[in-house]
Amino acid sequence: MMGCWKRSETSLEDPQCMHCGPIGSSRFPHRVFWGSLTATLLIIIIALIVSGKVVLQPETESSLQVVRITVPDPPAALINQSALVDKHNNIVTYYVTSQNNHTSTVLFDINHGLICYKPDNQDTCFLRQMETSDYENMHVLLNESQQQMSQVWLVGNETQRHTEFLGVLAGSHVESSTLQEPLHTLCQQGPVYWTRKADGPKERLIYFCIDICFPSNICVSVCFYYLPE
Repeated sequence: MMGCWKRSETSLEDPQCMHCGPIGSSRFPHRVFWGSLTATLLIIIIALIVSGKVVLQPETESSLQVVRITVPDPPAALINQSALVDKHNNIVTYYVTSQNNHTSTVLFDINHGLICYKPDNQDTCFLRQMETSDYENMHVLLNESQQQMSQVWLVGNETQRHTEFLGVLAGSHVESSTLQEPLHTLCQQGPVYWTRKADGPKERLIYFCIDICFPSNICVSVCFYYLPE
């Protein structure tokens, strides 16, 4: 009797132990499953981010191209200029180096219809609205860059040359913080003024000139002087 009672007592306790075992073991695979799924998702997200950067970087770099423009200047040496063409943002930036090895910057912001002149050794910027001829010259440069042409030679005796006079409106100071990029970065260190086309300085002195040549065989000498307020 004692032996049967002990076996029956054991049989009463065994179901409790058997019931506890599967519950503990069933929780473990669930934790492993969700942990593995989370780790896999993180790996996929990181891979997408990295692959996206790798894909976008060549497109950004390929949208930038430097076009060098060389034109014979009979009274002096060759005029060498470079234009950084940003096809993605529709921006063309000229770097014009003078005989004194000073470089002026001329930025054509096609999207906003603005031209910004920043003379060498100065922090001052001068703005002007783009005109039809400016858009035409920029489209020629954009087409040249699409054809992967990095060097443009202009024929000296076939190049059209003319002078433009821009009057600086001294009372039209512009806050650089109100300018859109990339004009803001270019002009943030100095004053910014609006300019307008004028017939000429007459009795006023010319402040400075910048010579710009375009692949359409056109060279323009842009000269600035201050207008009376």
